[in-house]
Amino acid sequence: MIKILEGTHAAAYGAKLCRPEVISAYPISPQTSIIEKLCVFVDKGELDASFIKVESEHSALAVCIAAQGAGVRTFTATSSQGLALMHELVHWAGGGRLPIVMVNVNRALGAPWCIKADQQDSMSQRDTGWLQFYCENNQEVLDTVILAYRISEMVQLPSMVCMDAFLTSHVSEAVDIPDQEDVDAFLPKYEPEVFLDLDNPYNIWQSAVEQFLQYKYIQHKAMEQAEEILEDVESEFKDIFGRSYGAVKEYRCEDAKIILVAMGSMSGTARHMVDQCRERGEKVGVLGIRRFRPFPTAEIRGTLSGRKRVVVVDRNISFGQGGVGALEVRNSLYGMPDAPPVFGFVAGLGGADVTPEHLAEALENVSTKEYDMRPQWIGVK
Repeated sequence: MIKILEGTHAAAYGAKLCRPEVISAYPISPQTSIIEKLCVFVDKGELDASFIKVESEHSALAVCIAAQGAGVRTFTATSSQGLALMHELVHWAGGGRLPIVMVNVNRALGAPWCIKADQQDSMSQRDTGWLQFYCENNQEVLDTVILAYRISEMVQLPSMVCMDAFLTSHVSEAVDIPDQEDVDAFLPKYEPEVFLDLDNPYNIWQSAVEQFLQYKYIQHKAMEQAEEILEDVESEFKDIFGRSYGAVKEYRCEDAKIILVAMGSMSGTARHMVDQCRERGEKVGVLGIRRFRPFPTAEIRGTLSGRKRVVVVDRNISFGQGGVGALEVRNSLYGMPDAPPVFGFVAGLGGADVTPEHLAEALENVSTKEYDMRPQWIGVK
């Protein structure tokens, strides 16, 4: 069934199709319409779930942790300061190996106050043990929610599905909504091996000292397992639904000498810019990063090996160092004999425009410059 949906409603339909039994969230722009839509589904009897109203985002994730620990599938959503308020419990969900799925509508963190897009909120959670996916369009949002549940429940790790505020969340597009029967076939009922059971009581998430390192090692191995199974899961998804995405998305990279790397909605802008470059005979390509955790090191190395230059444009900043994507790409390429220089640009913070002209200017800038690891900025007056 094809519907015209904004990004937040695409996320809500994706969650609905996965049949969560407990939903808890606190309203925050621009995430609120995800939860509003799910409330409508529950109220109309279209989704058999308990919607638990709470007084903060911290409490929302606490509810999901408790419910998931009791053995049921859960869902939540947030943005910006709401995700920051959850931070303590984001660690608990990751360390507790709870396959919660949360949609985060990427929005700038204060101060100063801003409700527009950048990826600072989720980047500040990158080391909490959650899988992270960055979506470019509304169809990808819906599909990634379904994929996230399947992968999370296989490896027992939570997932964060991210989309850019307003640029994706409030733009309406045609979205193919899968049949419930097909989703049920792809995502079976959640039946955890370990959960809180009144008939068989025991302690989980107990205090650990000598065993703590071992727990973290196992948690890391689960993240590596997610990387290993993603291709097979996406292949199965394609067989059922006809769509697949992968950890990265290449565009006109076959003979490209310079490749621009981006995440989220900026990837589409970059492809448009590359088409313009190609018309002028410039051999430029785009690599869109979709799966940020676990980071697609093998795919990055395979695509960028032997290129003349790489330009990474980040909608985030690690202050004192540079854009996080540029840092991760450089790290992935370290030690390769034919590793290209990686130029980092910071752009679009707080929803600032990032146009094809901005990206073309960045490419032209690096073509005439000596290598410099320091971040360059787009749009700063």
